Amino acid sequence: MLKSFDIYGQRNTLKIIVALNLLLLGTASWLFTSRLVDQLEKREERYVQLFAKAMAYAYKTDVNDDINFVMQEIILMNDLHEIPFIYVDERGEPTIDRFTDIPQDFPEAKRHALVRQKMAEIKNDHPPIEVDLGEGRKGYVYYSNSFLLTQLRYFPYVELVSLMVLGFLAYLAFSSARRAEQNRVWVGLAKETAHQLGTPLSSLMAWVEYFRSDPAVDESIADEIEKDVKRLETIAARFSSIGSVPTLRSEDLYETVSNFISYLEPRISTKVRMSIVNELPEGFQVHINKLLFEWVIENICKNAVDAMGGIGSLTLRLQPIAQRRRPGETARVNDVAIDITDTGKGISKANLAKVFTPGYSTKKRGWGLGLTLAKRIIEEYHEGRLFVKHSEIGKGTTFRILLRESTAAVRPVPEKVSQDAA
Repeated sequence: MLKSFDIYGQRNTLKIIVALNLLLLGTASWLFTSRLVDQLEKREERYVQLFAKAMAYAYKTDVNDDINFVMQEIILMNDLHEIPFIYVDERGEPTIDRFTDIPQDFPEAKRHALVRQKMAEIKNDHPPIEVDLGEGRKGYVYYSNSFLLTQLRYFPYVELVSLMVLGFLAYLAFSSARRAEQNRVWVGLAKETAHQLGTPLSSLMAWVEYFRSDPAVDESIADEIEKDVKRLETIAARFSSIGSVPTLRSEDLYETVSNFISYLEPRISTKVRMSIVNELPEGFQVHINKLLFEWVIENICKNAVDAMGGIGSLTLRLQPIAQRRRPGETARVNDVAIDITDTGKGISKANLAKVFTPGYSTKKRGWGLGLTLAKRIIEEYHEGRLFVKHSEIGKGTTFRILLRESTAAVRPVPEKVSQDAA
């Protein structure tokens, strides 16, 4: 059977193919245009040489009518009238010229000065063509490229820039379509998961009530089961929220993090020491969706536990960032940094850029979506930032979450708190 081509899994290959095609197209166009320009340049040179020969013949015959006739006919024919040129006689004086940007009805003195200025400009464009006037006398024809030829010289650059812009727009369109399709898949999967969890959760709640009514069952068992059932309900609510605009409320950040860690700590390895370092003013409020925010903390913490192999320490540090103004705002606000530091194996520099990429995972059974969704929740829903602040192989990793305070009130920042946001 033929194996289908994974258009999303082969992004780098597609980029290389598109870039090579654009390069080949640009090179072919460049070579063709360069050849065309060379041919036109030789053609214009032949026109000027013909003009020089006609001048030499006319002067040698010493017939003024013939000179006027030849000059007029040659200038008006064969596109010579589009080529800027100057004929300089044996005294070095320009006597015949053709410049489309100098009106023919200019005053003689002014026109003469302009012609000399033009002659100085075009002297280095091409070697002058000699005109043998007889009896040792010689004149010269100076000329430059026509406006059409000059335009053609720049055409490859314009075409190359156009191809680059076209390639960039195509890349943006492809990336946008890919992200939109991935988002639809994730949203559909999340909502279907939430829907499927609904039925067993209802049944489990009924079993909890049954255990409570049975005197033979220890009530603490029912309490623990109920906690896990409520946890499953929270997870189902999170999945159901994906794809919808979440409702943000002002929450006490330390209280939210502390309560969640109290729930999470008994459910991870007992060899992992979890601690919270709170440097926030009392009652520090942030705008968050509690369910989704706890999901982010859970994802990062569980990844950290896996990175430590179930042994080590996990520290969450809450600290305010220097007061600053946001664009378009008059009141100053505080940002808060949540640093989650583990003592795990760390992340190599080569993999730092892949950490938040969909599908990237170091786990054998991992889907590689946890950190991707966490970053999306923080940056798209909470208008914050999530990134790897620091990582060192064999020593551990620090993830940083940046959020904004829910009030514009200015609070004092403790001196011991670092003032840099990243």
